[in-house]
Amino acid sequence: MSATETIEHVTVKSPLRMQELGRALAGLLRPGDLVLLTGELGAGKTTLTRGLGEGLGVRGAVTSPTFVIARVHPPLADGPALVHVDAYRLGGGLDEMEDLDLDVSLPESVVVVEWGDGKVEELSEDRLHVVIERAVGADAPAAPADGEAPDEDDVREVTVRGVGARWADVDLTVLAGS
Repeated sequence: MSATETIEHVTVKSPLRMQELGRALAGLLRPGDLVLLTGELGAGKTTLTRGLGEGLGVRGAVTSPTFVIARVHPPLADGPALVHVDAYRLGGGLDEMEDLDLDVSLPESVVVVEWGDGKVEELSEDRLHVVIERAVGADAPAAPADGEAPDEDDVREVTVRGVGARWADVDLTVLAGS
C-alpha cells in the first residue's frame, strides 16, 4: 500500500447492511469523486449505490442502469448529483464511454461506475475502488451480536480502497461500523 492509497475491509451480512454501508460511504464523498464498483452479478453493487443515493439526498429511486447505461439523480438540497453508470455492456475502455460525458459531469457530481475497472480510471487520479465478494464456506462469519442471522448467500466481504491524494487522509475505518 502506497502513501496515496488507503484500504478498509468490511463484512456485510445482509442487503440492509449493504445499503447502510452505502449511506456511511456517502458521508465521505464530495463533488468530483469517482467510485468504481466491482463484484459479480448480484453482489450488491446497486444496493450499495442505493444507500449512497440516500446518504447524498438525491432525487429518484436508484435502480440498476444496465439498459440505459447511465442515470443522473439530481440533489434534493445543496449536495452533489449522483451519476450512476453501469459499464457491464460496454466492452471498451474510456473511448467507448466518452459519449456519456462523464468527464463533464465529474467535477460537480459523485460518479459511481459499476463494472468500471479497466474502463474509467483515466477520468481521475483520485478514486475509490469498492470490491464486493461473496463470503463462502469457512469465510462466512457467525451471526452478528444483534441477533440478525445472516443468510450465507447474503454475506459479503467489501474492500474499499482509496487511490490518490484525495483519499490519503480520509479515515475509511468509519465504514467498519456500518
